[in-house]
Amino acid sequence: MIVRPVRQDDLPSLLALAQSAGSGLTTLPADLERLAHRVGWAEKTFAGTVERADADYLFVMVDDDDQVIGITGLAGAVGLREPWYNYRVGMTLSASPKLGIYRPIPTLFLVNDLCGLSEVCSLFLRADRRVGSNGKLLSRSRFLFLAEFAHLFSDRIIAEMRGVSDEEGRSPFWDGLGAHFFKMPFAEADYLTGIGNKAFIAELMPRFPLYTPLLPEAAREVIGKVHRHTAAALRLLQGEGFSHRGYVDIFDGGAVIECETAQIRAVRESQTLVLAVGTPEDADEYLIFNRSLADCRITCAPARVAAGSLVVSALTAKRLKLSAGVQVRAVPLSASTSHSRLKETAR
Repeated sequence: MIVRPVRQDDLPSLLALAQSAGSGLTTLPADLERLAHRVGWAEKTFAGTVERADADYLFVMVDDDDQVIGITGLAGAVGLREPWYNYRVGMTLSASPKLGIYRPIPTLFLVNDLCGLSEVCSLFLRADRRVGSNGKLLSRSRFLFLAEFAHLFSDRIIAEMRGVSDEEGRSPFWDGLGAHFFKMPFAEADYLTGIGNKAFIAELMPRFPLYTPLLPEAAREVIGKVHRHTAAALRLLQGEGFSHRGYVDIFDGGAVIECETAQIRAVRESQTLVLAVGTPEDADEYLIFNRSLADCRITCAPARVAAGSLVVSALTAKRLKLSAGVQVRAVPLSASTSHSRLKETAR
């Protein structure tokens, strides 16, 4: 498998992926015109002709037949061209010393705190390909790109995780809160944000803090939770150092997680090595990046480090379109492997 930049000829496959994702994946709308527009921006982004506020690094995962099986992305900066809202989960204190009452009340505050930050987004893998290391490659490949081109991104990275909804696309959080102000089904609001129409959020969303005890129990229970199909993606990001620091999505209440860019495990522990082609014995699974911007190619393959070189098979070098002697950026696929290698180096 290879992760590479998206192209216009990937559009039919992207539309099929979007249609299979269902509601909740707002950055991958099942709308051909919107997808074509986004792919066009992605191509400009990889060509280095857009500002960070407009940068949309959209990648696809393809098999050896160049068939698209997954998608993943990085946004250069959110909220610099259009509104970007989140709820911050906080506390309001109600107290009356005379009556002996001291009560902290969980509260949702509408904020723009995350504007200007880079975002990992649009992660989706075809259901029949969720095997082996495919999910890890698709998610973690972005971090090698971050490590190589850190100057293109912010010092802190966020990820909005898909919130809880049922098989019919109904969101308890939306039904308990948003529906009272927007007067539309969750799927419609989700679709409008996905195609870039976010002005109605500013126009209709209440500006005052919201006391969560006033919400239905079903809505309160899903604040900061993620969709069951998103749980694996959340675990992968947590394994890289991401954590929930109190921000949630305004539509479905899903957790927004974040991490300092330099502290992401795959960023922090990646290194540049000289590529060597051979038979990698005693090999571990590595993420390997050809270090190119416009012709970016990232794969996961058995490899081993020896005297400043990364030994890979001829097939791996072919997938990366590289020959021996060039530099690559690499990191162990899993944190456990990384820790063991660090221990061996320290001995």
